[in-house]
Amino acid sequence: MSSPAPFIGILSLDTRFPRIPGDAGNPGSYHLPARLRIVPGAGSPDIVRDGRPAPELVEGFRTAARQLAEEGACLVTSTCGFLVSVQAEIAAGLPVPVLLSGLSLLPVVRQMTGGRPVGILTASAAALGPAAIAAAGGRPEEVRIAGLDHDPLFAGTFLAAKARQIEAFDPAAMEAVAVEGARGLVARHPGVGAILLECGNLPPYAAAIGRATGRPVFSILDGARMVAPR
Repeated sequence: MSSPAPFIGILSLDTRFPRIPGDAGNPGSYHLPARLRIVPGAGSPDIVRDGRPAPELVEGFRTAARQLAEEGACLVTSTCGFLVSVQAEIAAGLPVPVLLSGLSLLPVVRQMTGGRPVGILTASAAALGPAAIAAAGGRPEEVRIAGLDHDPLFAGTFLAAKARQIEAFDPAAMEAVAVEGARGLVARHPGVGAILLECGNLPPYAAAIGRATGRPVFSILDGARMVAPR
């Protein structure tokens, strides 16, 4: 009897905005079949913060991750890079690899670019504090951070409470927001060797960001391909 086909398990925030192709919450974005598991009550404002989620939400993510592993997931990932704060403890409790955040790629991206600072494009610069960087295996002096929380389109779509989130958006307009943020990051910090996307909503724009900045761009999808090859 053949073994079940491997799949990637995705822990998803509880949101209502569309998960377009390339978004970490769209199962079609991955190189392997993927299965989405929404954690009820885990809204963007509850997770995009400088600190750990509430204990009941951490338990919700832990339970969902365990269920996905029991169902046969070969990797458990997530839609929000701020879950790096619970990366270690959720990984410790599962028999399969866990990669909850693109931020976990920070050490290897820095090594690949000769130890130069890594530019992080994040949903919220205010929320991305030293604790999150430390949880990713880095130090504040190794990164340069730019957030998109100041932009009304981005914030209204991805960062608002679920009931107030925009239910449809123009991907071209969102790409322009992401590219502008990345260009600003590189203009302020021309020494960055690469750009790392914290936010799971940003991978659709990775190629455009790379063209605009002349820097290699990495996201959680790249991590998934590294950890769970075909």
